[in-house]
Amino acid sequence: MKQYNLAVIGLGGMGNWHRELINEGAWFGGKKFEGGGIKRLRVYGSFDIDPARQDFAREKGLHVYNSAKELLSDTRIDIVLVATPNDLHKPYVIKALEAGKHVVCEKPAALGSAEFEKMISASRAAGKVFAVHQNRRWDEDYLCVKKIIEKKMLGVIHRIESRVHGSRGIPGDWRALPEHGGGMVLDWGVHILDQALQMIDGKIKKVYATLTNVTNELVDDGFTVELTYDNGLVFLAEVGTSNFISLPRWYILGRDGSAMIERFSGKGKIVRITDYSKNDAVPIRTAAGLTKTMAPRTNETIKEEALPVVKSDIRDFYKNFIAVIEGREELKVSLDSVMRNMKLMEAVFRSAKKGAPVNFE
Repeated sequence: MKQYNLAVIGLGGMGNWHRELINEGAWFGGKKFEGGGIKRLRVYGSFDIDPARQDFAREKGLHVYNSAKELLSDTRIDIVLVATPNDLHKPYVIKALEAGKHVVCEKPAALGSAEFEKMISASRAAGKVFAVHQNRRWDEDYLCVKKIIEKKMLGVIHRIESRVHGSRGIPGDWRALPEHGGGMVLDWGVHILDQALQMIDGKIKKVYATLTNVTNELVDDGFTVELTYDNGLVFLAEVGTSNFISLPRWYILGRDGSAMIERFSGKGKIVRITDYSKNDAVPIRTAAGLTKTMAPRTNETIKEEALPVVKSDIRDFYKNFIAVIEGREELKVSLDSVMRNMKLMEAVFRSAKKGAPVNFE
């Protein structure tokens, strides 16, 4: 069966992550998948404007190109991965498609939906497969929450809170510059908003967003977005880069219980009600008085459970991509779903600028 050669434009952190995944089967923290890399696919070569990254590529045994043009003209290359700063995604993707290559693009696909539409049109004109690497659809913490919702483990869900907190500000590279598509909405919002769209069925009625500029005045270094769905469910998405005490990665509230997941660890718990008939409580004494409303439930009315375990394999992204090239499958990360996410991020910026909720769907 055909072996596919992939070349990387932009061998930075994520570009090299793809190399490690494809050629070595390396994942997080040096961990390697059983079975190694991705069969029938290899990273053959790369180009980067940084001489140090060119030297790094040579050390790793890659064919090093002197320019993107040279890379795109190489008939040995079947697939091009674009892993450049965000503002260069559109021109490189279109050039690669016009050169007759299939293309994988790092997220965010583009700086806006109009740019992304031109990239889609170029893929149709070229008759080549174009996909966006929305890799966090394979995060196991996200898939755990998705399973809790699908299995109705907490009854009717009325609120989901999704947070990513750090304390180092924005990295001191292109991510801090607006001309390169920097800022946390495009860097992390593209992930957690996409997860919201994937896990919740239904349309979003309202989007209300606020952006922060605690450590950077040029681009947003954090945000809070509240999505209100047509069924009344509220999804709170929050990213902060100046949080020295992190809140849970996930907090899910349902009529019959709650669930919490810490960061990306997968650690957490579910607490469900077991007896609605015993709803009375003995008041508890606080510093300045009594409260019955906030008294904890007694143990015989609730049950603590472990989170469901969901395993995933990010190599499936590329396995699917190859299957799409060969006409055996449809894209798991459909371009329509990416477009919806692009438009949602645009609604976030509109709401933040307006200082008020905006309609979405």
